[in-house]
Amino acid sequence: MSEDLGRDGEHYFVALLRLIPWLTLPVATVIAVAQPGQTGADRAVTLGLAGLAAVWVYLTYTRVSQERRRRTLPLLTYFVGLLALSAVLMGRDQVFLLFTVTGFFHAFVLRPWQVGVAGVLATSVVLNTVTIGVPGPSVASIATYAGVIAVQTAGVGLGVALVERTTEQHRRRKEMIARLEATLAENAGLHAQLLAQAREAGVVDERQRMAGEIHDTLAQGLTGIITQLQAAQRVWRSPDQALEHVDRATGLARESLAEARRSVQALRPHQLEEAHLPDALGDLVRRWAQDGGAAAGFDVTGDPVPLSPAVEVALFRVAQEALHNVARHAQAGRVGVVLSYLTDEVLLDVRDDGRGMDMDSDGYEGRGFGLRSMAQRVRSVGGAMQIESSPGEGTAISVRVPAAPVTAP
Repeated sequence: MSEDLGRDGEHYFVALLRLIPWLTLPVATVIAVAQPGQTGADRAVTLGLAGLAAVWVYLTYTRVSQERRRRTLPLLTYFVGLLALSAVLMGRDQVFLLFTVTGFFHAFVLRPWQVGVAGVLATSVVLNTVTIGVPGPSVASIATYAGVIAVQTAGVGLGVALVERTTEQHRRRKEMIARLEATLAENAGLHAQLLAQAREAGVVDERQRMAGEIHDTLAQGLTGIITQLQAAQRVWRSPDQALEHVDRATGLARESLAEARRSVQALRPHQLEEAHLPDALGDLVRRWAQDGGAAAGFDVTGDPVPLSPAVEVALFRVAQEALHNVARHAQAGRVGVVLSYLTDEVLLDVRDDGRGMDMDSDGYEGRGFGLRSMAQRVRSVGGAMQIESSPGEGTAISVRVPAAPVTAP
């Protein structure tokens, strides 16, 4: 809105400057020619000089383009001619003072502003010299002459300076708006690009999340089912023992199905829906020991506090995957799981006395999907995971995450 008002104001001011000489010159000419006591020759000379002034204004100002009117030299040439013609016309009849006032208005278009002020001074000198006359030798006469010129120059010159300052501010504002519009257009393109990248990243993250959920639920569940069915095959001739393994396989199948449904809906593991993290981990370790055959212990240190769902899910899944890896690869006789609550962090340690692995070659990132999934889960909640292992020395997985406590329900 302010920009539109600025453009309208500038347009009206330019139109006024263009109109001023065509208002003052005809009026002064009509008054001068209409005065009695003149001969036909006198009127003809007056009309000729007025016509010459009109042609000069028309050719050097009115018809000139706005761009050319901003150039100092052509505009200064026009202004000098304007003052010269005004002085000659006022010499014929002082009523052409009306036309001479045009110089005060057109001084506003002279650039820079110092030239405009000089134009005001020149107009004032011409106007007062012709109308008042050259001051006499007396101090009072000179002071009056100089004072009138000084007041006119100061008053109109101040307006010239203010107009140029306002015009410059308006020009800078237009340039700034143009740059802002260009920046906004560029930002719109970047925003669209970022949205596309975010959508692509979201698809990748969702795929990785689903892959992790499938690995942590279906893959582990199917592995457990296969293990129990193979155990049942080995003791098939003992129906009681075989039925026990079949029952465990059936229970694992039901749990895997429930976990698959929850994973699709991105819900928490059902163990965390029914209990807090320490209880859920304790139940996980106990059931793993029953199914896997290795001795396992679980301890909690510090004062347990409710954690954000994302942190609890990450720690539970890490413990679940770590125990799964121990059962498949470690050949361990003893496993220890410790959950530690510190002031602003929560630690999870899973240690076994199994055969270990060589961590110097490529680290855990270059190993199976399970370890990479564990590390990704921990990083997603702002934590860090470290694995210490060597052949024959067992494996220790340490996870450190921010506590991020929440109000317990």
